[in-house]
Formats: sequence, structure tokens, C-alpha cells
Amino acid sequence: MAFVDTIRSIGRAGMFSMSVFRATRPNRDFWHELTREIYKIGARSLPIIAVGGAFVGLSVTLLGYRVLLTYGATNQVSAAVGIGMYRELAPVLTALLFIGRAGSSIAAELGLMRATDQITALGLMGIDPVGKAVAPRFWAAVLTVPLLTAFFCCFAIAASWFQAVQVLGIDNGSFWQVMKDSVDVYDDFLPAFLKSAVFGGTAALVASYVGFHAEPTIEGTSVATTRAVVNASLLVLMFNFVLSAFLFR
Repeated sequence: MAFVDTIRSIGRAGMFSMSVFRATRPNRDFWHELTREIYKIGARSLPIIAVGGAFVGLSVTLLGYRVLLTYGATNQVSAAVGIGMYRELAPVLTALLFIGRAGSSIAAELGLMRATDQITALGLMGIDPVGKAVAPRFWAAVLTVPLLTAFFCCFAIAASWFQAVQVLGIDNGSFWQVMKDSVDVYDDFLPAFLKSAVFGGTAALVASYVGFHAEPTIEGTSVATTRAVVNASLLVLMFNFVLSAFLFR
């Protein structure tokens, strides 16, 4: 019975995702909501992305230096940081931070709209609630998560440079030259932003679906928020493996 319920839930989620694409109509109201959501879930997420990126860059540099010191190849630490950051760490960690900061907010907002009958009211007024409340949030996430990933990489690499050059004593020119030679635009840079867009869309769809179908109570909103964060985080980790297997060969 649990297996049947799981298949039914997956089917409902798939139909909900299709309804988001069908409800997307680029009119004036849509662009207004999209701009507002980009600010809410994108711009307001910059501080946590910046701080997270900086500390990840510091930690990865220190770890890479200690490992490479054994083989006398400490000047290659920027290659490890660059490839690891663009291919895996930046897209995944940005998505996870985005889920904790914005995904939970999306689920809570839609859950509260369900609890206060705002979603029902939109339907009674002849307004598609998916097009009004879900589609702008979805496209805002697809657009902003790659940009947040770019900021994450900038702060991580800047922090890595500080740790490697100013603290550990690696040559400045060697640091940048090794990173330039090891990181490729088509093999590393572009796939990172493709993964970020997929992760952003996944996070927004999961949070929107769970919040949109939450129980119309305060407890239901709380459960929906927790479920959105857990499910979206697991899906991001799963999709990261699948995309890495196909993109990086």
C-alpha cells in the first residue's frame, strides 16, 4: 500500500510540474511577480551565499594544501579548488543554502495561503492560482540559483587566494596560472550553471508542490516546510550524481 501511495504522489508531483509550465504566461502581471520573487529569493539570499562561499573556499584550500603537501605539489592547490568548486561544491552547496533560505520560505508562504483560503479565493475569482503563486517563484529560482552560484564561486576563490597566498605562502602568479590552466569554460564553467538551473527549478517545484498541497492548518504549514527542505535537499544530491555522471567524463 505504501508503494502505491508513493507512485501516486510521484504522479501528482509530475502533473503539478506540468501545470506550472502550462500556467506560465509572460504577461505584465507575470513579469511584475517574477521581478518581486527574484528580489525576495535571490537578492536576499546573497549574504548567506557570500559567507558560505568564503568559508568553503578557506576550508577546501586548507584541506587541499595538507593533502598535496605529502606529494610536494602544493602549488596545485588552486587546481583542486577550481575544479572541485565549479564541478561539484558550488552548485550543490549553493542549492542547499538556497533551499534552507528560500525553499522553506516558498513552502511556508504557499502553506499559509492554503491555510487562509487565499488559494481557494484566487480560483473563485477566476485567477489560476498556479500561474499567480507558483510559476513566478519557479522561474525566479531557475534564474537566480545560477547567479548565486557565480557569487558563491567568486567569494570561495577569493577566500582560497587569501588562504593560499597570504597565509600559506604559495606564489601568487603560480596560484592564478594553475587555476587558469586547469579550469575550462566548456567542461567546468558552463556545466556548473546548467546544474545550478536544474537544482533551482527542482527546489522551487518541490517547495511549491508541498506548500500548495499542505493541510490547511498551522501544523500543516510547519510539516510542509520541513518536508520541502528535506525532500528538495535529497533530490538535489541525487540529481547532482546523475548530472555529474553525464556531464563530466
